[in-house]
Amino acid sequence: MITEKAPGKLYIAGEYAVLETNNPAIIVAVNEFVRVTIKASQTTGTIHSKQYSQDSIHWTRQGSKMIIDNRDNPFHYILSAIHYTEQYVLENNVSLEVYDLTVNSELDSDDGKKFGLGSSAAVTVATVKAVLRFYGFELDKDLIFKLAAIAHFQVQGNGSLGDIAASVFGGWLAYQSFDKQWLLDQLDRYSLVEIVNMAWPGLKIQLLTPPKEMSLVIGWSQKPSLTAQLVDQTDQEKHINPIQYEKFVEESRACVLDIVRGFGAQDIKLIQDKIRYNRLLLQSLAKMSSVQIEIPRLTTLIDIAEKNGGAAKTSGAGNGDCGIVISNGETDITKMRKEWRDHGILPLDFKVHSLS
Repeated sequence: MITEKAPGKLYIAGEYAVLETNNPAIIVAVNEFVRVTIKASQTTGTIHSKQYSQDSIHWTRQGSKMIIDNRDNPFHYILSAIHYTEQYVLENNVSLEVYDLTVNSELDSDDGKKFGLGSSAAVTVATVKAVLRFYGFELDKDLIFKLAAIAHFQVQGNGSLGDIAASVFGGWLAYQSFDKQWLLDQLDRYSLVEIVNMAWPGLKIQLLTPPKEMSLVIGWSQKPSLTAQLVDQTDQEKHINPIQYEKFVEESRACVLDIVRGFGAQDIKLIQDKIRYNRLLLQSLAKMSSVQIEIPRLTTLIDIAEKNGGAAKTSGAGNGDCGIVISNGETDITKMRKEWRDHGILPLDFKVHSLS
């Protein structure tokens, strides 16, 4: 029996602009995980997750194809991860087998609501890792990232894939997305083995070391966000208002690069100042695209954090999910969390997860 895990993530800065080539974001991995367990089976395999409402998927093997009995299922990311990882396995002349695969996620609340920690990315990464190990492959991080990125992008059809990077590499990182049209072109022309060995245009992943007195505090609005739909809505703005959109993208890039510089200089004040500025940039994008990124409860979360000495903003697509706070030694975290609870905001006791 093999078990692999992948952490969830939170976006710290650079949301939406990171969808464009050459525009970085700051992302952090958190210590809540998706675990995937895989073990050999004889004739019929299963895919099961207690977080999903329906029963297990039952499947058989016909040659190299996985034949699923009940086609209408919510396991799309898991199946895509299996498909592309097994395609890579086949290209390495390894025979395919039948197995049982079980998923267990910590990335949702007890009543099944999503925290916005990138559960689809984490389950994709954990599945890729488990299947690679099942077939005896080394768990190379670049290989895992590329296979998981392909699998996730082929299902979702948009996004930066920064949550995949966070789940693979862990810790704090600066991430810049690759050229996704380039990837689609290569998938039509080359084998997976060739593609994962290529340098992907635009892709940059840089691990960051936070200042010693800095900490990340997370609050949950208790309202789930629908990231893919929000991304689709804001994506239309680059065609409707190209000049304004390009200005947002350029200013976001400069802001995130300043935050990266703050990490390098161990300068908490610079990081906090630019977190506040990134919030303003997202507010300008929301106004431009008529999308409510900062819902009232997240505004309350941010106002309380600022009053108690933290620098705060929405995390990820917004419109729900979490707000993040960058605190220093003078931030009154205890008082802030109490005030959050008084306003229906749930403090999440998650820590940054760094991979060894």
